[in-house]
Amino acid sequence: MCTSLIYRDASDRPYLGRTLELSMNLPYQVSFMPRQITMTSKVDTQPALTWTTNHAFIAVTMPEVVPQAGSAIDASILKVVEGVNDAGLTFSVQAYAQAGGPQAALDGDQPALSAADLGAYVLGQYTTVADVKSALASLPVVLERVPILGGLEMPFHYVVHDTTGASLVIEFDHGVRTLYDNPVGVMTNAPPFSWHLTNLNNYTFLSNVDRSKSQFMDYQAVAPGAGIAKAGLPASDTSVDRFIRAAFYAHYAEKQSDPDKAVQMVAHIMNNFDRPRGITIDPPEVGSGHMHFEGQAVEAVPTEFTSWTSITDLTRHQLFLRDSGGMSYVRLDLKNLEDNTEFMSVPMAKLMSPVPDATAVFA
Repeated sequence: MCTSLIYRDASDRPYLGRTLELSMNLPYQVSFMPRQITMTSKVDTQPALTWTTNHAFIAVTMPEVVPQAGSAIDASILKVVEGVNDAGLTFSVQAYAQAGGPQAALDGDQPALSAADLGAYVLGQYTTVADVKSALASLPVVLERVPILGGLEMPFHYVVHDTTGASLVIEFDHGVRTLYDNPVGVMTNAPPFSWHLTNLNNYTFLSNVDRSKSQFMDYQAVAPGAGIAKAGLPASDTSVDRFIRAAFYAHYAEKQSDPDKAVQMVAHIMNNFDRPRGITIDPPEVGSGHMHFEGQAVEAVPTEFTSWTSITDLTRHQLFLRDSGGMSYVRLDLKNLEDNTEFMSVPMAKLMSPVPDATAVFA
């Protein structure tokens, strides 16, 4: 249901790769939010929380309600799924079914932030992970029911990264919020983030060194080729196994000196988390569950696949996107947009480029 990781290049600059998996394609919008825009978050029982954006940001967004056909998209209904601001701060939403539950009572006159607006609030306000952590320490964040998800309480957890490589996980578990420092820069889904870190202790034997020879009594065994070092990596697409693989790839992938080469390296890493349709299927009788979105048809036998993959260069404020119908990425350079003063939003599908035809070179 989503894998994200931080890769660091030879100069320790961070790059974020993430995938998003669902059993359907959704109407994602790629949206630009300028500086000095007033935004509001309203929780039913509390006064509205209002802020003015100090930072411009670009993000993959989703409408919280099904928009009317042919109508213009309003910024107020779009919720950030993945984005980066003009300080190189990133925000990611990833599925976490255990999020909902009883939440702490709030003072009646205290403004609160809806978790659905957490991305816009973080990207519009802050520069570093430390800033975000400090702000959230005293700010109530409320899981509300989401109309487009059939009234589910926000079934997600969140991760924030900055240009220093610092990483923060914001996780609700059965209604209880915890902030975790993330020393590995990796995020998947359930169980709780702290469980994944503990589980990583079971993989201290992993290394990228191929041990291609071994002696068994009088017989010397020789591997038929390179790659035996990966034999201990867990292979399934469960959240638990993906976390271990992501930590391995992020740590051992060759450290590039050139930022463009580093982005290419992250693209190669993320290929290891790309899921084609049909590789795993979930017949209803086996009890697997999938998110249902209002207005989206559900297949009789769902198959979870990678809807899109993103790469973020935090230092250069660039966002790269590839959807499930594409073979290459498109680039969005926030530095060329950050002085714009108007909100803009475009369907992700309109940004995707067809595969170029090189046949003419041989004609």
